[in-house]
Amino acid sequence: MNPEKKLFLLDAMALIYRAYFALSRNPIMTSYGLNTSAVVGFANTLYDVLKNEKPTHIGVAFDSHAPTVRHENFAAYKANRDEMPEDIATSIPYIKRLIEAFNIPVIALDGFEADDIIGTLAKQAEKNGFFTYMMTPDKDFGQLVSENIKIYKPARMGNKAELLGPREVCEKFSIKRPEQLIDILGLWGDASDNIPGVPGVGEKRAKELIGQFDSVENLLLNTDKLKGKMRENVENFAQQAILSKQLATIILDVPIEFDESTLILGEPDKEALNELFRELEFRNFARRVFADLKEKDNISKEKATIHSTKHQYYLVNTSEQRGDLIKLLADQKSFCFDTETTGIDANNSELVGMSFSIKPHEAYYIPLPGNYNEALKIVGEFKPVFENPDIEKIGQNLKFDISVLKWYEVEVKGPGFDTMLAHYLLQPDMRHNMDLLAETYLNYKPVPIEALIGKKGKNQLSISSVEINIVKDYAAEDADITLQLKNVFEPELKKTGTRKLFDEIEMPLVPVLAGMEAEGVNVDKDVLHDYSGQLEKEIREIKIDIYNQAGIEFNISSPKQLGEVLFDRMKITSKPKLTKTKQYATGEDVLIKMINKHEIVQNILDYRSLTKLKSTYVDVLPKLVNPRTGRIHTSYNQAVAATGRLSSNKPNLQNIPIRTERGREIRKAFVPRNSQYILLAADYSQIELRIIAEMSGDSGMMEAFKTGVDIHSATAAKVYNVNIDEVTKDMRRNAKTVNYGIVYGISPFGLSERLNIPRNEAKEIIDQYFIKYPGIKDYMAQTKAFAREHGYVETIKKRRRYLRDINSANAVVRGFAERNAINAPIQGSAADLIKIAMIDIFQDFNKMDLHSKMILQVHDELVFDVYKEELDIIKPVIEERMKHAIKMSVPIEIDINTGENWLDAH
Repeated sequence: MNPEKKLFLLDAMALIYRAYFALSRNPIMTSYGLNTSAVVGFANTLYDVLKNEKPTHIGVAFDSHAPTVRHENFAAYKANRDEMPEDIATSIPYIKRLIEAFNIPVIALDGFEADDIIGTLAKQAEKNGFFTYMMTPDKDFGQLVSENIKIYKPARMGNKAELLGPREVCEKFSIKRPEQLIDILGLWGDASDNIPGVPGVGEKRAKELIGQFDSVENLLLNTDKLKGKMRENVENFAQQAILSKQLATIILDVPIEFDESTLILGEPDKEALNELFRELEFRNFARRVFADLKEKDNISKEKATIHSTKHQYYLVNTSEQRGDLIKLLADQKSFCFDTETTGIDANNSELVGMSFSIKPHEAYYIPLPGNYNEALKIVGEFKPVFENPDIEKIGQNLKFDISVLKWYEVEVKGPGFDTMLAHYLLQPDMRHNMDLLAETYLNYKPVPIEALIGKKGKNQLSISSVEINIVKDYAAEDADITLQLKNVFEPELKKTGTRKLFDEIEMPLVPVLAGMEAEGVNVDKDVLHDYSGQLEKEIREIKIDIYNQAGIEFNISSPKQLGEVLFDRMKITSKPKLTKTKQYATGEDVLIKMINKHEIVQNILDYRSLTKLKSTYVDVLPKLVNPRTGRIHTSYNQAVAATGRLSSNKPNLQNIPIRTERGREIRKAFVPRNSQYILLAADYSQIELRIIAEMSGDSGMMEAFKTGVDIHSATAAKVYNVNIDEVTKDMRRNAKTVNYGIVYGISPFGLSERLNIPRNEAKEIIDQYFIKYPGIKDYMAQTKAFAREHGYVETIKKRRRYLRDINSANAVVRGFAERNAINAPIQGSAADLIKIAMIDIFQDFNKMDLHSKMILQVHDELVFDVYKEELDIIKPVIEERMKHAIKMSVPIEIDINTGENWLDAH
């Protein structure tokens, strides 16, 4: 062999899956929401080989989409494989771009797998004097190894790369020759490829049999030497063993020419790499690559920092200095400000300082004393400028600053400009934190908070303990950078037509949410304590039932142990589904399909539901009660969901279960502040369907809503071609699923799975739906066409959702974008509707100077803590504002109820 001829052949999909699942628990996302885990993992693996192994020749083999020769012999080949995860499908075009940018050939051939291509090329390369490394985690390649062909298993989790030659493969599988691995697989089978093997023969037994009989064929000639069930299985499944061996054999005569000149590792295309790294935000990887290529960092010019940028940051530390600053601020049409606090919970933190900026590269920092009353006095000096309604207030995540200042008796007033929300409207799928925005739009790297207080952990300092001049630079820089970002985003809002949405919905909503967060909600700890005990009792009882049904005690929460009990011990199905790690799949989606197989399945689902309910909500909610107020204060996220919907955390009230009776019980713990108050819940009825009718203009659906007919019964009557009084419960249920599923792109397969009906029946229902509601079909087609032309879709109020994959050549990726194109305007319009209603109600309550307060927003529902004497006053206000938040021709219906707790009011 020529040592200068070193060929690496990469098994692309095996490496891509390996990279993706290695990072599945902590996926790597871009600022605009793209999961790049597979690309990152593959890129690192590829580059490590290029740098450390220095191949002279290289190629990357991909499977083709066409059926292979194995499918011709065995139609069920690979039939059990899960559909490719969407994030992997999305990653493949980027990975191919990466490979091509490194000037490495991509090799694929219809009808053959990557294994066959690699095997053929490896054997041809061997004849041409090459030393070949087959780069893959796949054990099947062991059949090909020789002194000149080895498996190269890439480094993983701190372990070095592993080389497997004939000796290593033979030792691993207890065989004499590497090619005997095919015989092992013929008996053992391979669940991931749906190669059946022989029932009852696992890895260990397969090794023993081939060790004794040398090959599958020789074993079949000597079955008389076997005993009992093993002999019966081998004889009965002899043909299956031969077929399995054929399926496991890597083809070595693929019609592909070995041309070493096409596999020479060339110079990378630096411009293509630079463009790709920039798009995928691979900053660190790019620096590493370009540094190794002895190039300057081509990602961008060096980021500016506080040390390389001319600036004037002033410490304002005396009464006289504060007076001069207040006069300066009072003369401005707008100013930018930021608060520094002891924590990130606005309702449980103290002010450390405030910073202001009125022009770029210049800012002021006012430190505040640790004593609350002394700090209150200094903050009070700034109260007139904060509460001046004629001065615009600029900030990054203004809601936090407004909420903190509420605790210091300041009500921030005047027009607002929140850079986080501005960017949210401009790029809803990106992240919106200030450091990222500064790097992306200003080419500036701010001082990280960790530079002041250290990394998270028990040794992290409080910012209040950091030297004042260090805090000054950090805090003043925040105000300065935020002001600069405002100057970038303001013209962009106008350019994209989203300024009106910003001024009329997103910014007016900030004080509404700040008010709701400050108000909080009262929680009855005793109710939760009692319910926790009740759940504990039910969990114990279900656990005993499960143990009795299984005939063994085990850890029900362990997927591994559960799988072994259900499928090895109880054998509740003959074909259990496997995960990528070859464990039995025991997820909810898997178990639900087996619910009629054995009563233990329902008990396991109930056990999981109850334990999650107890540990996630019932036992946690009392711990989240604010020590200052005795109430729970959720935090509303205004810039997270790309559709425009609000979300909440600490606690996440959007996720409190309401579909089950036990889940709904949690709402009993949410109660009025005292006996003079009552809770009122106002809920939009079928709002998304009404918006579908409005946006599509479908006459049939609009008519149903205008006449007040039950929409699901009306749909069932149309789809099944019966009178509405002939509609059965099952018909209505099916129609309801279609009504809500159709704009999420539900397929006949998806509908059949959800309704447990044959696929042809599901297809007929969908076909009839579009025949009877042609306006909806037209709306969906027109919306997709608009998205393809413009790259985005819009809500009624012109909120945009950008769809970068709408014209993708990858059908899976494009299909996902098309579903978002249909759904985003509907969900987004519903989000805009309730936001407008919240703003109007909040402002009405303030004008009327009411005691009653809006305290919660969950999906399409608003909850109010109502002073009983004001109940008759506010009911019509809530109904009027919710019904007419957006002018629509389809009537909007509101369900309003009251009660002594949230469950009763819902």
